[in-house]
Amino acid sequence: MDTIKISEMIKSLATLDYEGMYQTDFLLTWEKTVDEVMATFLVADILRGLRERNVTSRIFDSGLGISIFRDQSTRTRFSFASACNLLGLAVQDFDEGKSQVAHGETVRETANMVSFMADVIGIRDDMYIGKGNAYMRQVSAAVQAGYHEGVLEQRPTLVNLQCDIDHPTQSMADMLHLISHFGGADQLAGKRLAMTWAYSPSYGKPLSVPQGVIGLMTRFGMDVVLAHPEGYDVMPEVAAVAESNASDSGGRFTTTHDMAEAFEGADIVYPKSWAPFAAMEKRTDLFDEGDLDGIAALEKQLLAQNADHQDWTCSEALMTATHEGKGLYLHCLPADISGVSCEAGEVAAVVFDRYRVPLYKQASYKPYIIAAMILLSKLRHPADTLAALLEVGRRRMG
Repeated sequence: MDTIKISEMIKSLATLDYEGMYQTDFLLTWEKTVDEVMATFLVADILRGLRERNVTSRIFDSGLGISIFRDQSTRTRFSFASACNLLGLAVQDFDEGKSQVAHGETVRETANMVSFMADVIGIRDDMYIGKGNAYMRQVSAAVQAGYHEGVLEQRPTLVNLQCDIDHPTQSMADMLHLISHFGGADQLAGKRLAMTWAYSPSYGKPLSVPQGVIGLMTRFGMDVVLAHPEGYDVMPEVAAVAESNASDSGGRFTTTHDMAEAFEGADIVYPKSWAPFAAMEKRTDLFDEGDLDGIAALEKQLLAQNADHQDWTCSEALMTATHEGKGLYLHCLPADISGVSCEAGEVAAVVFDRYRVPLYKQASYKPYIIAAMILLSKLRHPADTLAALLEVGRRRMG
């Protein structure tokens, strides 16, 4: 990307209204305005352009990014670390098992103790319905109080690295991939996107990826179809958000229990397994009751239920039915690949192999999206700062 293009993007950024992002968190995409979402995409692209030009984007001279992962992660964990480092922050993982949480330390106390020199806190908490996003808001309220009371010199920004409701860094990375692939956000209106359930031999995959996709893509005038077997519903309040978004943007949001119908003529397909909302609610209730045997029984039940739908897989035949047989395949990774990572899974090996490079490019947008979320929350005038970085042109290396 040349400096003229980067300069043009910075000028475009200055025309958007994103002042509301300053000193605020990024918890759900639908809590942000369209201008704020577009500003995040623009800043992510600008930061990527600076790195391609070997120009530093370190806006911090010191400070910490605190990562709290209550579930396993590869891409998002390293994307958060990369984003913090890109901006000049060091990363410190918070391991609850090695902390005083086990001794009864409160969320308020923990949040303040880890935040003395923190500029951002990234949290992944996606295991239990009604828990993850609520925990993030508890942490947010605690650091806000700490800042107001003078305990913290700066209020750290909170970034949702996946919760029980949404996965904003993933869906935003997915969307930026689509913007790049189709040549602009204005080219997405009318594009058909099939967000479909797909068979997995594992249990309990979070709802936040499909919910994040339908909660964001419907804001751009797209024709979004959600497909899943009967009983694999997402959270009704998120489906309502998608319907409202589609109405406001001039797009469509529909549901079907037929995977082939969803793929027919689709420009983009996103076959991904998830657990039924009702089952995840039950799992949370069992967890609250400390019923580990009940959770084990539920897992056995859901695995058997999944096995009844092994025909829900992204096959070569289904891909042929997409728009001109060239629909773009998306996945948040890792995918369950039939004959490779499992006997039967979400996608045929021949399909996955054909889209491997685009999939890796899709994933590569996440560090820049996270960095953009941080930057927009920490700088009052980010366009001015980015313009200065470009003008000075201090080399990142060499």
